[in-house]
Amino acid sequence: MNSTELMQLDSSCVMQTYGRFPVAIDHGQGATLYSPEGKTYIDFASGIGVNCLGYGNKAWLEAVTTQAKKLAHISNLYYSEPYIRLAQQLTGRTGMKRVFFANGGGEANEGMIKLCRKYSYDKYGTGRSTIITLRDSFHGRTITTLTATGQDVFHQYFFPFTEGFQYAVADDIESVKALDDGTVCAVMVELVQGEGGVLPLSPEFVSSLQALCQEKDWLLAVDEVQTGVGRTGKLFCFQNYGILPDVVSFAKGIGGGLPLAGIMAGEKTQMVLTPGTHATTFGGNPICCAGGLAVLEQLNEEFLSSVREKGNYLREKIASMPGVTGVRGMGMMLGIGLAEGLQCGDIVKKLLEEGLLCLTAGHNTIRLLPPLSISQEEMDQGLAILQRVLAG
Repeated sequence: MNSTELMQLDSSCVMQTYGRFPVAIDHGQGATLYSPEGKTYIDFASGIGVNCLGYGNKAWLEAVTTQAKKLAHISNLYYSEPYIRLAQQLTGRTGMKRVFFANGGGEANEGMIKLCRKYSYDKYGTGRSTIITLRDSFHGRTITTLTATGQDVFHQYFFPFTEGFQYAVADDIESVKALDDGTVCAVMVELVQGEGGVLPLSPEFVSSLQALCQEKDWLLAVDEVQTGVGRTGKLFCFQNYGILPDVVSFAKGIGGGLPLAGIMAGEKTQMVLTPGTHATTFGGNPICCAGGLAVLEQLNEEFLSSVREKGNYLREKIASMPGVTGVRGMGMMLGIGLAEGLQCGDIVKKLLEEGLLCLTAGHNTIRLLPPLSISQEEMDQGLAILQRVLAG
């Protein structure tokens, strides 16, 4: 089917919950995508950070194909090798203690919220269940994770929302302390706020937050759905800050394109979730976890160093482009601030027309999440398009 036929069929049988761009994608190779008609696009979005190894990665393809021929699904009533090996890799490379596997970021954050509240209930009983999150945060699309999201625009339509969330100001430790009313059990943060505008938290704030959580026996819960799996130049973003959280969620890049997510628990939270308290049918799927193992095997220190180098290269080139007021972020998670009069949505549409896929974020920001494996040639092709569009 051609692009027009696909769009027409979509409009007749698919719920119209997405503001899709008028582009259909048929296949990809490296960081280059192709429409059914053969038009090429340089990908600076990677499926919103999911396709961390790009398209057609041989080791990933071999891993998932081999596993698909062997065992596709068995449920969590039985043991299977891929999820156990993946959990071993994650804990061994992070200092976290145990892993629970889920399927997507919202689901992972739901599990993290449940863990935080159960930890406090087990230790203190009722009345200590409030979770502090930050303004401009984004934690998911379920009822509870929408409530956790610190943006009023998401608190509509689906009333009543889940109780028990308060919102502090990023990089303002006093605003966190002001919410201490005796009911708090955890603070949940993105170390780089993605949807909110690619806004990194300051190291001083994160250090103070960790100390406060330790003092109060609040759990420090870090949402690494978008920042994890090499995106910021370390395997997980918290490693850039030199901290070890009590619980961490992850998703997006871990499956290399397959639906895979989860939470990692630290020393004092590793035994909180017990049989019957949390579960999922598809979590730890053998094919997805085989893909996850192929991802982690390639994200060695040499690869992660290249992510940092590529991110610095992109940042330097973009900073000097017309209409750019600044570039923020870490590694290959970058946000481009625009001069007054330029609208990120309009720019992203023009970039698409010229053959470059980018994303938007809050604070009128163009967001870049290229495949971590993107080549120098593909980066330069994308930068040339960006330069041309910004120059008008």
